[in-house]
Amino acid sequence: MQLIRGMHNFHLKSVSERGNFSNGCALTIGNFDGVHLGHQAVLKHLRLKADSLNLPMVVMLFEPQPREYFQGEKAPARLMRLRDKLQALAQHGVDAVICVKFDRTFAMLSAKQFMQDWLVNKLQVKFLSIGDDFRFGADRQGNFALLRQAGKQFGFVVEDNRTFRLEEQRISSTAIRSALAQDNFQLAESLLGRPYCILGKVVHGQKLGRTLGFPTANIRLHRQVNPISGVYAVKVRCKCGEFFTGVANIGQRPTVNGVKQLLEVHLFDFNDNLYGQTIEVEFCKKIRNEMKFPSIEALRVQIQQDAQVAKNYFNS
Repeated sequence: MQLIRGMHNFHLKSVSERGNFSNGCALTIGNFDGVHLGHQAVLKHLRLKADSLNLPMVVMLFEPQPREYFQGEKAPARLMRLRDKLQALAQHGVDAVICVKFDRTFAMLSAKQFMQDWLVNKLQVKFLSIGDDFRFGADRQGNFALLRQAGKQFGFVVEDNRTFRLEEQRISSTAIRSALAQDNFQLAESLLGRPYCILGKVVHGQKLGRTLGFPTANIRLHRQVNPISGVYAVKVRCKCGEFFTGVANIGQRPTVNGVKQLLEVHLFDFNDNLYGQTIEVEFCKKIRNEMKFPSIEALRVQIQQDAQVAKNYFNS
């Protein structure tokens, strides 16, 4: 899969696995946060359309996500980082991702400019799959009806990627965040189509866990807002592909005056070196909220209790 950072780097002669873009493309636009079952259905349908038209399949997404740009730290938590999103999109047959920088310049682009300059002149879109509630352009002037009108004028098909449901539950990133906020990992998994996980590279930390008798693998979380926070029973998949159980804390570590979000994982019955490795942390059950303890010793006692709760969970 080809990653194109910004429309200024897009060229019709750019080559994907299915040829170049000189004949246009089949496009969808969105955040694709979580690449959940609803997203997967959209991508599967778009893949079929792209193949039938003999066109590359392209996803346009934005960094930061629009609500992050406008709302900052008040924006909804992300379900996955960009790197993990790109990996998931590649697994679902996407030929190219155009990652557009969402900034003041782009936010001020009119709906007409976006359609004519970007969709028609640059991308030469032949098929567009979009949500019927999609809004775009300065002051959110653009909508699904306007795209349909432009499609008739410039010769491309616009199709709404309808909302998907699991039984009576609407599948959306918002619904998944709500499930995670309620510690309902089973519901989140059913909507995602896979367990909720965080992937990241293990980095060196303060080595405090080692002095407490609970060495941890530390993963920096390069985002301000996370969908979960607290102490959890977890499963961890390492580079070798093997799974280990453990206990994890995700948060700012107030007892040691931490300020940045960090994921700390203590693995049971594990002694190998994980530094520099990318691991996958699956969250299974919440044990408690993060809290500030009066002393390091009190923290050590609590970690010991948390570890036992996690072991009991996995042994039950």
